[in-house]
Amino acid sequence: MTDMVKNELIKTKIPWTPYAPIGWDIKRAKFIFKSKKEINSQMQCNDRLALTLKGVIDRFEGDNIGLNPNDLRTYQIFQPNELVFKLLDLDNKKTSRVGFVHKKGIMSSAYIRVLENPNMNMRYFYYQYFDLYQRFIFNDIGQGVRATMSSSDLLNIPILIPPLETQNAIVNYLDRKTQQIQEFIQKKERLIELLEEKKDKQITNAISKGVLQNIEFKDTGEVWLNEIPKHWEFKALKHYVRLNVASITERTNPNYLLKYIDIGNVTFSGLLNEPEEMIFAIAPSRARRIVNSGDTILSTVRTYLKAIAFFEKAEENLIASTGFAVLSPKRQIIPKYLKYLLSSSYFLHKVNFWAIGVNYPSINNDRLMAIKVAIPPTLKEQKEIIEFIEMGLEKYNKTISKAQLEIEKAKEYQESLITQVVSGQLKVPEKAYPNVHYKEFDMVAEQGSSYHT
Repeated sequence: MTDMVKNELIKTKIPWTPYAPIGWDIKRAKFIFKSKKEINSQMQCNDRLALTLKGVIDRFEGDNIGLNPNDLRTYQIFQPNELVFKLLDLDNKKTSRVGFVHKKGIMSSAYIRVLENPNMNMRYFYYQYFDLYQRFIFNDIGQGVRATMSSSDLLNIPILIPPLETQNAIVNYLDRKTQQIQEFIQKKERLIELLEEKKDKQITNAISKGVLQNIEFKDTGEVWLNEIPKHWEFKALKHYVRLNVASITERTNPNYLLKYIDIGNVTFSGLLNEPEEMIFAIAPSRARRIVNSGDTILSTVRTYLKAIAFFEKAEENLIASTGFAVLSPKRQIIPKYLKYLLSSSYFLHKVNFWAIGVNYPSINNDRLMAIKVAIPPTLKEQKEIIEFIEMGLEKYNKTISKAQLEIEKAKEYQESLITQVVSGQLKVPEKAYPNVHYKEFDMVAEQGSSYHT
């Protein structure tokens, strides 16, 4: 930030912003802004908007499916250049809280609408409130029994009010910088997507064709896997895998401390976070499956999530929710080979094809175990395939990890930059930047992590 200099600061009485530049005003928001609901009772507006982690976005016409005009009459109308806040369930720190309204439209009546003040640059105050969001200030203010904030609570918060020229300069600067940061992040995310696709292709090719040279193939008669090495077996999954149905209930282990894996703990890449440690205290009928070393768990509910995790060495007292099939390999298959088999595109295509349901497609155990899979007949060949896969994955994973680290650093930089600029800790350059309209201005709001001071 060589183009930035520090402002001369004075102390404030705001806990989360202890210093502000000389010449900036400090007032409670209620002296600057008004909040008012305008309900869409006469269907004055049909354009639906939504406050998301990507800011305020247009709803597609198809999103109205299931809604009737009476539903839309309960929404409230927002105008361009207004601010919208979702200050409900503040214990949830991973949700959107503030957005800048880019067009006239309707949103939930539970949201807080802050009207435009024509004497202020509303986008500057969007950035300032977004800074409070990313530092979890709303959560701290609204914590306790309420876990929510009303419009009066919001407007009672003290805010910084720079001169209008400074507001404009800050908005132009942050628009430009956040656009650059977001473009950088999008490139890195696209790189990760491409590398994941290459990883998937390498796994699927090795699992379906093997690694031996100059071998003959045979036809399987299936769309997803039309040919496999001639010497491989092609049988139902149940021939190679046992469905682990051993379970723990409150009746068998009352008040027992267990590690519990739910669907939110697992992604296609494996465990997303540590299983929650909990005292098992649920109804005896709600059994949970025991996970042992060598087991692979696969989501059978919402199969499109492709939630898969392999446990080479499972912890003691580890259980999985009933939304998973816990699969234990038989002697004919190496546990890690099973993991790669279940992760392959051809197997997951079959799972999704046999799943039933639109919103929550699910596959039952019988259908799952009946899926045909191609297996090398010897453990030696399975081991060679595992080694080939992991040699390639190591290279891809290093590049992915580097890109993920760069993304995290970019997000931290963006959050830090917004905090320092909107609070006046850093002064934006004197050079004026053109007021460019960015299509994805609110992309800044997709960052869900906090800036730690």
